[in-house]
Amino acid sequence: MTKTIHQEVVFNASPLRIYEALTNSKQFGEVTGGAPTEISSEAGGSFTCFGGMIFGRNIELVPGKRIVQAWRVANWEEGIYSIAKFELKEQDSKTLLIFDHIGFPESDIEHLATGWGENYWSPLEKYLG
Repeated sequence: MTKTIHQEVVFNASPLRIYEALTNSKQFGEVTGGAPTEISSEAGGSFTCFGGMIFGRNIELVPGKRIVQAWRVANWEEGIYSIAKFELKEQDSKTLLIFDHIGFPESDIEHLATGWGENYWSPLEKYLG
């Protein structure tokens, strides 16, 4: 059975603001403390972040609504990609980010589940003020 990471986080910003922070190279680099980042703005385009530790392809990009990526860690065996899906739902003046991550090596579940909070959600919340 495949393991799934499901997380829901509320941010005090609009869905489009969250989307841009996660898909704009300059902004995401700022979110993550200046780590080298390159993110294509098109579906099918590649991305690399955290200085090449994470990379993959954008499968679906719907501004202010959804990001779906074929996502992998550099030290995984070649050819292994997981799917990371970010759904953005407006709630009053805030955004509910519903995140699902599937298809990763089962031995990485704890590390990845913790890593999303430490490396994405907390820095993003701080960046948004």
